[in-house]
Amino acid sequence: MKLRKIPYRKLNSRQQEIFNFQKVAGHLAEYGFNCIKLTDDWQGADFLAYHKDGDSTLKVQLKSRISIIQEVSSQDAVYGLPHQRSMASRRA
Repeated sequence: MKLRKIPYRKLNSRQQEIFNFQKVAGHLAEYGFNCIKLTDDWQGADFLAYHKDGDSTLKVQLKSRISIIQEVSSQDAVYGLPHQRSMASRRA
């Protein structure tokens, strides 16, 4: 079987969300996080990232494009945003 890259723009919205999750999860793995995709939003999170130390858990909400967030809840949230060829994350 020959593997070929699929252009992002040819994916439907659900496939793009899974693609974005895999990209962010791969980057977080480099920092000791294990990511679990949630089937539905839970407290605004698309997935949870557990750190290997057992003390840190991030609730991550994926964004397909940069957004301006006018109101941020009191809960600690992390937003995954695309940044050119790599994914960047920032704390809210």
